[in-house]
Amino acid sequence: MLVLILALLAGCRGSPSAAADPTSPPVTATPTPELDTPEAAAAAFLGAMERGDYETVYSLLAPASQEATSSEGIAARCGAALDAATVLTVTLAPQAVLQEGQEAQAAYRLTWDTALVGQIVTDTVMSLTSLGGRWRVEWSGDLIWPGMGEGNYLYMEHYTPARANIYDRNGLALASEGVIVTVGVIPEQIRSEEEVLAALALVTGLSADEIRQRYAGRPAEWWMPIADVSGEVGVAHSELLLNTPGIEAREREGRTYWGGGVASHVVGWVSPVPAEELEDYRVQGYRGDEWVGVAGLEEWGEQFLAGRHGGTLYLMSPAGEALSVVASREAIPGRPVYTTFDREFQHQVQEILGPRRGAIVVLDVHTGAVRALASGPPFDANVFVGPASGPERSAILSDLGRPLFNRATQGAYACGSVFKIVTAAAALEEGGMTPETSFWCPGYWEGLGPSYRLTCWREHGNIILRDALTASCDVTFYAIGQALGDLDPDILPTFGRAFGLGSLTGLEGVAEVAGLVPDPAWRLAAVGEPWRPGDSVNLAIGQGDLLVTPLQVARMMAAVANGGALYRPYIVDRIGAAGEDHPGAEFEPEEVGTLPVSPQNLAVIQEALLGVTTSPIGTATHRFYGMSIPVAGKTGTAQAPGEDSLPHSWFAAYAPADAPEIAVVVMVENAGQGAEVAAPMVRQVVEAFYGLPLTPLPPEAILPLTPTPSPGP
Repeated sequence: MLVLILALLAGCRGSPSAAADPTSPPVTATPTPELDTPEAAAAAFLGAMERGDYETVYSLLAPASQEATSSEGIAARCGAALDAATVLTVTLAPQAVLQEGQEAQAAYRLTWDTALVGQIVTDTVMSLTSLGGRWRVEWSGDLIWPGMGEGNYLYMEHYTPARANIYDRNGLALASEGVIVTVGVIPEQIRSEEEVLAALALVTGLSADEIRQRYAGRPAEWWMPIADVSGEVGVAHSELLLNTPGIEAREREGRTYWGGGVASHVVGWVSPVPAEELEDYRVQGYRGDEWVGVAGLEEWGEQFLAGRHGGTLYLMSPAGEALSVVASREAIPGRPVYTTFDREFQHQVQEILGPRRGAIVVLDVHTGAVRALASGPPFDANVFVGPASGPERSAILSDLGRPLFNRATQGAYACGSVFKIVTAAAALEEGGMTPETSFWCPGYWEGLGPSYRLTCWREHGNIILRDALTASCDVTFYAIGQALGDLDPDILPTFGRAFGLGSLTGLEGVAEVAGLVPDPAWRLAAVGEPWRPGDSVNLAIGQGDLLVTPLQVARMMAAVANGGALYRPYIVDRIGAAGEDHPGAEFEPEEVGTLPVSPQNLAVIQEALLGVTTSPIGTATHRFYGMSIPVAGKTGTAQAPGEDSLPHSWFAAYAPADAPEIAVVVMVENAGQGAEVAAPMVRQVVEAFYGLPLTPLPPEAILPLTPTPSPGP
């Protein structure tokens, strides 16, 4: 039995175009074997058919057949049949040969594995004739598939199921099939341009100048699309759109994203099948004109959301009449994807982040479920599916703020003093220190020599380790970093990785980066230099070459809150069912590690983090005055690339501190101190989660911020 994967059948599927393409390798004819028996001739013919070697196929034909066709004609007809039937693999199995004098009949079994209608099998027969001691094949379309004869052909009717929706955890749509309304103008029908501009500005949100630019200078009789709006907006303004001369709205069905794109970085969007992926989709039964997921959950969940395509393969007459059904398979409906989000809470989190360059992550501390994930600047995924959204798409793609970049999972940054949680744990577990180990902070530190003086953000005087974490005393952690580095320079890097930093979290459906926790081996390999005491000191305060993502920090905080269990974050709660034969699936929490900290020492760290928001020496106490829900957390102010760049602002927290449920991380690029910007935003996130009124942000955290454009992490 000879089996040929369709990828090796390029000659069969497209010989005419391949012959015209100079980059396509030529199909070379196989040397003609001895054909002194009908069995040998049949085997040679079937082998050549499977290889797509149509020059050899042609050479094996009887003279009369050669006069009636050509190798190019055979290749074209075979390729069309295989394409129509969505064939993936071909099997031609010889069965028996019956010879009567100079004539013979060779039976063989033909098996096609197809993308759309499964496996189809038939038995057929080829006729052979002996001429001058050599056996030749009588050509017929029946050798491709029985019944094709001289002029019949195969045609596939495709069944494409509707794309399933993406929901929040409560069954509210984030992405769904809906109506896209394209609002346009026909200039020659305009009676009052002022009325048209006012109406379109109200409906689309564009300025009068932007609207005018989209139809100015175009043929007056043409309908010119201005903008796409949702079906809801179209209905709300239907009277205005219908009764303003010069305005014409057109509708089409398409993918729509709720609320101007809630969780756009996670949900993703769809597009027509990318040209470079067309063949990959065709082998899955796609025609090629569908819209498919190209980002986020739309891409990850394509196999569920799109369902399974079905079809009916017909044998057709030259006149287009269906002669018979060769095979048929029903489509399987798409299966909805339910996320771990709450739609309204996610929307509030995005509003809190606003247009800032940054990220907010909220995790369930006991499962790793992502309750909210926002990256800014935001963008509206609807612009990627609307036919009139070209200007908006261009604006997003050219935006220096890189709105498509998911800073929550792909942004890798130093996290500053947030890393002191790791350093404190290493000091307590491996450094021979206790919560009461005392340090002296005069506001500076010269442990590496007077020439390398490092400063603290304030003079703390005599301070113990537990309080140093609460007060974020840099001098204490410089000294700890030096001490741990002297013991073993791998201690801090090992603890950082054990806390889940510098490695992929395993979140499915969203692209992420690993980041980096530097160590001596990395530094020698990457920089060609040995690890120095200053590297341990830098790492101890979350600076140097350290790179972590907001998602990694959120997972770390969740583990600190729940008693030490590191969970793999997940964003898909369950997959819906598609009938009894295709049941749904639920995603279960997955514990992937444990913090290397004893319960006693972890309790010390938790106490210190609560002090950050409640103690007189806490770095964020003033941001949480009057908070009815206790919050434990850590500020971070991380140096950013560029001499004039403001630092990145961090606050990592969990709440309620006495019975943790959620971990929250806010990171804002080039925004200043962690206590000034990120901490007040964390307070708002916690308030939003528990349905409390949001405390207004302090002046230093209110937009517009005017940081220098970030070069990107």
